[in-house]
Amino acid sequence: MTTGVSAIVLAGGQSSRFGSDKLAATLDGRSLLERAIDAVGGVADEVLVVLAPGDERSLAATASATPVRRVVDPEMYGGPLVGLLAGLEAAAQPLVVVTGGDMPTLEPAVLDAMIRALAASETGTDAIVLASRGDRPPLPAALRTGAATSVARRLVGDGERRLRSLFERLPTRALAEGEWRPLDPSGATLRDVDRPTDLRGS
Repeated sequence: MTTGVSAIVLAGGQSSRFGSDKLAATLDGRSLLERAIDAVGGVADEVLVVLAPGDERSLAATASATPVRRVVDPEMYGGPLVGLLAGLEAAAQPLVVVTGGDMPTLEPAVLDAMIRALAASETGTDAIVLASRGDRPPLPAALRTGAATSVARRLVGDGERRLRSLFERLPTRALAEGEWRPLDPSGATLRDVDRPTDLRGS
């Protein structure tokens, strides 16, 4: 595990397409949120879970006993960039790994590879994402905390709410599929759950 890493789990969404609280939905006996916390807990010194105001759900401790902290989203359903900024401002470490609470099959080895790639990168690279079939999904991501906080703060101040806007402004490198697929051949790390049908399959 690379030290000096905070993990941010974005869990303040509305679950409108799911029809109910999707983070409480279970896969193989564990809630989606618990599974996401467990995955990032294996690669970080602390886990920050960004929740909507008034969300008092319990946060399961990870098997690695990584400290888990609650961060309150400053806006009710204000969007992922607002939630990310809240997490960045609370992060204690110089690097962060960010994921969604609705990503239940994250591969810790891939997350660790992203963090290591960022730590080893030359000055001028402030974010790492995964390349996949010609796209660069915004989550999961590894970020330099200071640079990402500054850019996210400006974007939110300008009214921006899209997560992808951060990577349009922040110097970002995408790990080629040849770099990360050997660690996760099925691409399970990129799986997210928007609708109940997304829970089917492995």
